[in-house]
Amino acid sequence: MQASETLIEALKRELRTRQITYAELARRIGLSQASIKRLFSRRKLDLERLDAILAAIGCDFSDIARQLQLDQHLLTELCWAQEEELVACPDLLLVAVCALHLMSFEQITAIYRLSLPSCTAHLLRLERLSFLDLLPNNRYRLRVARTFRWIPNGPISHFFKRQANHFLDHDFNGPGETLGMLNLRLSSESRLKLNNRLRDLAREFSAQHISDSALPLAKRHPVSLLIAARRWEPDFMLSRRRLDDSALAAWLERTAIGGE
Repeated sequence: MQASETLIEALKRELRTRQITYAELARRIGLSQASIKRLFSRRKLDLERLDAILAAIGCDFSDIARQLQLDQHLLTELCWAQEEELVACPDLLLVAVCALHLMSFEQITAIYRLSLPSCTAHLLRLERLSFLDLLPNNRYRLRVARTFRWIPNGPISHFFKRQANHFLDHDFNGPGETLGMLNLRLSSESRLKLNNRLRDLAREFSAQHISDSALPLAKRHPVSLLIAARRWEPDFMLSRRRLDDSALAAWLERTAIGGE
């Protein structure tokens, strides 16, 4: 990432931490909201505009420079024991997910059945896990990188897998909803290309989350994206097989079916 892009990301995080929307920033520096969005999307700021933004949000450049220094040590994932700690306490996991959703303390306690002292205690636990920094007035700054993920097949991954039936028990006919199921036969090379494209999609999904973070919570809705691809044959087909996997592989090799 170029230096200008890194600076823009740091400014956006500072806006989120101070709960300043693009609309509010636009009002403070006398620009339209659309102009502010263009400034951040182009990822280029001249010094005069940078100074105006810093003054508008009450921030010194030294604060941003310090944040950039800290960014070199952001978490990309927790360790196994830390994920187990989150799973063992559903309220703690709830606050962690809300923090990743960039919800304020007031929003978390208004929407979910958490007392103010309990929510503060969970934020303190997340600070001890280096997940975030707790600031005055229960504001916080995330300490996780844009590439942060839960451990593949880790405690939290298994926890959410157990929610899969609830996720899929839906008609997926609402606005912005979609569900597709394809059963195909692909070469190993094509499967690798597919996996790479799915990873790109996941990164785009995360980038959009960051881009939308300056919008009010009322305009940001919880969306879950389930991405999965593996060698798999539905039970209704598998149960009708004449050959098990090893016998089938030997037969395919012998008859050269599926070869080059």
